Amino acid sequence: MEQKTLLIVGSEGRMGRQIALEAGKQGYSLLGVDRVPGSGAFPVYDSLDKAPAADVLVDFSSPACLDGILAYARRHRVPCVLATTGYTDAQRADVEALAKDVPVFRSANMSVGIAVTRYLARKARQMLGEAFDVEIIETHHRQKVDAPSGTAMMLYEAVRDACPGVEPLEAVYGRQGNARREVQEIGIHAVRGGTVAGEHEVRFFGNMERVTIHHSAEDRAVFAVGAVRAATFLLAQSAGMYDMDDMLGIRTAE
Repeated sequence: MEQKTLLIVGSEGRMGRQIALEAGKQGYSLLGVDRVPGSGAFPVYDSLDKAPAADVLVDFSSPACLDGILAYARRHRVPCVLATTGYTDAQRADVEALAKDVPVFRSANMSVGIAVTRYLARKARQMLGEAFDVEIIETHHRQKVDAPSGTAMMLYEAVRDACPGVEPLEAVYGRQGNARREVQEIGIHAVRGGTVAGEHEVRFFGNMERVTIHHSAEDRAVFAVGAVRAATFLLAQSAGMYDMDDMLGIRTAE
């Protein structure tokens, strides 16, 4: 297969460097965009306006970069893997609009294991039903900015929407005071400390039994592996919005 070029937005950050390592192993040639100089291993530009056309783009930067990414993708017709979290509703609408013109892969977590965890949590909710209370706990390193994590919210949405026709479960963030737990709610709890790459648990509490679905990311490299796999998947797709369920064939399995 002809060598493809992968452009990394935020190439000099922690995730950008991991993606460069993984994409290099997969045979991609690399381009980068970042505000800081590159190491010299591949060309790094300080603006997307200066970057040449690539075959696919991977973004692990910040929501502030989205406008430039959208303009670049439209200008060069480049498929985009967007792994940045924290988009506003207006930005999400802009991403949806882009997907009408080019393939877009969007996920708050690029771990294949998390995609399977999300699927299992949805299935568990369907099978266990309303007799089980649900709580979600996520743990991350002390430097993580957003809480709860985008992945915790993905898991919440998967459980919340698992049973069509049943009243959706309401999110409750943390617990304080003496209020009794209500039946129609999901508790979402954020823990921060140390250097934890990411841990997520979905707990189902029944009468005299409980079920726990747990995922632990031991190294940020797992997100780079998933992102490069998503980029390769996207190269074969037509314009539209895609996610991990599409890449793994989970959606069609339901």
